[in-house]
Amino acid sequence: MELVVARVGAAHGLQGMVRLEVRTDDPAGRFAPGAVLPTDPADRGPLTVVQSTERSGSWYARFAEVPDRTAAEALRGTLLLVTVEDEVEEDAWYPHELVGLPVEDTTGRHVGTVAGIEHLPAQDVLVLTEENGARTLVPFVAEIVPLVDVPGRRVVIDPPHGLLAADEA
Repeated sequence: MELVVARVGAAHGLQGMVRLEVRTDDPAGRFAPGAVLPTDPADRGPLTVVQSTERSGSWYARFAEVPDRTAAEALRGTLLLVTVEDEVEEDAWYPHELVGLPVEDTTGRHVGTVAGIEHLPAQDVLVLTEENGARTLVPFVAEIVPLVDVPGRRVVIDPPHGLLAADEA
């Protein structure tokens, strides 16, 4: 399976460095010198990392196949990928595996569907589209989300009263 780890942004400098819109929790490892990254579209890669650096919260990289600013500008919008093995690890999933899963409460009542995951500074949250169409952010902690069953195609939540828009006032 291939996952997106970054999107190439604007060129930075004259020697082919680009800014990366990072989508991984391990940028230092994913963009280590020598790493070879497939791309989407495929004809723009693969790209071999020569140098990467983090400055003021932003990541920048230079690739062996990108000699100058003109080549770097042509990469803008390219997705950088990694190939991962499907691992069997308890309580491990990728966000794309959760999108679309039905959500029920601990009584078995259907409350909505997972629309995505947002990574907020304090914690991750499930983005829940409730049956009435309301968008609700559910803290992704074991006390509130006690079960994520990807093979069984369901997520169980135990929301405190008032979290869901459907809760009575």
